[in-house]
Amino acid sequence: MENITIQVDPETAKAYREAEAEKKQKIQIFLNLMLKKAISQKPLLDIMEEASQQAIANGMTPEILESILNDEN
Repeated sequence: MENITIQVDPETAKAYREAEAEKKQKIQIFLNLMLKKAISQKPLLDIMEEASQQAIANGMTPEILESILNDEN
């Protein structure tokens, strides 16, 4: 993974800075997928497969994924 900087409103920045590590991980996974989709000409299913392989390589487990998908916050 590589770091980038994006501008967000002050409220969003504060909420992210104060979020717990698990919540930050969920946000990063979500943003990574959305950014790939926004800038790619690949079909969404291809992007999702690549994201899945990356997530597994970075320690994603089915339990963590379920937690992300069930998180309403």
